[in-house]
Amino acid sequence: MSANANVCSRVKGMLCAVVWLLWATAAAADPPLVTPTAMLDGALHCPATFDHPGREPVLLVHGATVNYQESWSWNYAPALTSMGYDVCGVDLPERGGIDLQVSTEYVVHAIDRIHAWTGRKVDVVGHSEGSVLTRWAVKWWPRLWDKTDDVVLLASPAHGTQVADLLCALPCSAPAWQARPGSNWIAALNAGDETPGPLSYTSVYTELLDELVVPAASADIAGAENLAIQDLCPLRPVTHAGMVYDAAVFRLVLDAVANPGPADFTRLGPNPCSSQYLPGVTALDVLLFTGTGIPRFSFELITTDKLTAEPPLMSYAQ
Repeated sequence: MSANANVCSRVKGMLCAVVWLLWATAAAADPPLVTPTAMLDGALHCPATFDHPGREPVLLVHGATVNYQESWSWNYAPALTSMGYDVCGVDLPERGGIDLQVSTEYVVHAIDRIHAWTGRKVDVVGHSEGSVLTRWAVKWWPRLWDKTDDVVLLASPAHGTQVADLLCALPCSAPAWQARPGSNWIAALNAGDETPGPLSYTSVYTELLDELVVPAASADIAGAENLAIQDLCPLRPVTHAGMVYDAAVFRLVLDAVANPGPADFTRLGPNPCSSQYLPGVTALDVLLFTGTGIPRFSFELITTDKLTAEPPLMSYAQ
């Protein structure tokens, strides 16, 4: 070996050591999960076996006031499964009614577990509260960057919602305090890079009839592919809840998880707006889901613990 080769070898070794040290430091900097592992495991729903090694598994994260069964079991879970995806879901604690920083631990643990079981990167689809929890997870746990591919956000209150300001005119729940446009949590979520890591971010939202994300532009995330469903299907009436059963929204989600990079209108083919509901969903399914939505939301609004101030930021986010 020549002297030059020896020098080169030493330099490469030093570079490898530096890269490893930086990676180890970043991994060590990930916040610890304070929720007991048994609780985190108990909230995760996955198939008994992962039978589709040719596709990345999908994790579904629901919004506030519902659970995995109510939000996903009748729409995205069976539809994606029938298309050859292994689908998991997570139940957020108290239906997403507690401190968002605690709820995020369930998403972090789910991604860790699914990646460990499959050896594959995970595509995460989050609706409403589930979308901001997913972003909080990949922002503060950079170890997830090597375990996650697509982050698909539906009806995301990414920069807060004025509805939370109204709710918190009186004592309100922790997530409502944190979802206010001027909250410390929203500021921390969007500080610096809004789309960290080598991940593909897609934010799909509705400009018509979203009664919970106000203004609709809150869903625009710097660095993401931001897609209003009305840009694809003009004047299409899609509500906040409708994002989990609308066929055109599903086409965009499927495009994101099936292809490299974020969703792309140009790949959808002809007539992407021709169907109303995604495959397997009936009008009765939608009626049952939406018909129980207002009573369920009202019940959770009344019964969740009320706070007089926003929960403090965890030390890692300060």
